[in-house]
Amino acid sequence: MIEKDTIRLLRECDAGVKMGISSIDDVLEFRLSEPLKKVLEHSRAQHLEMGREIKERLERFQDEGKSPPMMAEIMGGIKANFKLVTEKSDKAAAELMTDGCNMGVKSLSKYLNEFAAAEEYSKDITKKLISIEEQLSVNMRGYL
Repeated sequence: MIEKDTIRLLRECDAGVKMGISSIDDVLEFRLSEPLKKVLEHSRAQHLEMGREIKERLERFQDEGKSPPMMAEIMGGIKANFKLVTEKSDKAAAELMTDGCNMGVKSLSKYLNEFAAAEEYSKDITKKLISIEEQLSVNMRGYL
């Protein structure tokens, strides 16, 4: 049970970090102020580092991880493109990122509770990823 929960939790973190990177990439395609761009690039780097750590842990279980649902990625990209093309502002980008962060925190918290038997290191990875999402959301407040 411990190993199953550990792998499942790490898979959900893997999907979450990939979705976060994809969302940041979608927003970075648009013209943003330099300060906002720097905040997003920093968060992207944090997500990439978490992704490497998660991948390394999953490889120990000979698991390939999990990709985010394709429909979620497609819909996220469409929403980002529509909102940023029509509004073209840091505010629109911050709203999108805040919504994404909130969904990420909610999902990861749910999985943390659902896979309670997971090993502590995978719980710590999840908590760290939640913290990164929460901090990005806080950083977006100045642009709303």
